[in-house]
Amino acid sequence: MLSNKKEKKPIKPTEEEFLRYRPKRADFKWEEDTNGIVKLKVKKFKSNLGKSFLNLIKKENYFSASMDRLGSVVWKNSDGNKTVEDILKIVEKEFPNEKNINQRLYLFLQNLSNLGYIELW
Repeated sequence: MLSNKKEKKPIKPTEEEFLRYRPKRADFKWEEDTNGIVKLKVKKFKSNLGKSFLNLIKKENYFSASMDRLGSVVWKNSDGNKTVEDILKIVEKEFPNEKNINQRLYLFLQNLSNLGYIELW
């Protein structure tokens, strides 16, 4: 049966609204190496079936995700206190020669949010 209801698309925030968001890291185990690079420990499976399979083949239920320098700076500053605008100022200072740093930051934060690695609020 066809529905006459139109699916509502999520409303995208304006740049001004996005700059006021306060990204907060999800509860992942992570570490920082001597060069300041962040490595996340991410679960492979949440379901019991996936966990059982990994247990059967004696593999960990985690994989490591290493970030680049920019991603590491963003991750470390996504503490729920700093706004996107605060983080943008930090990355502009850390990477003064990078082109389109604001667009790269916005896309990176949106990707992290889509993956469930951070909350944007």
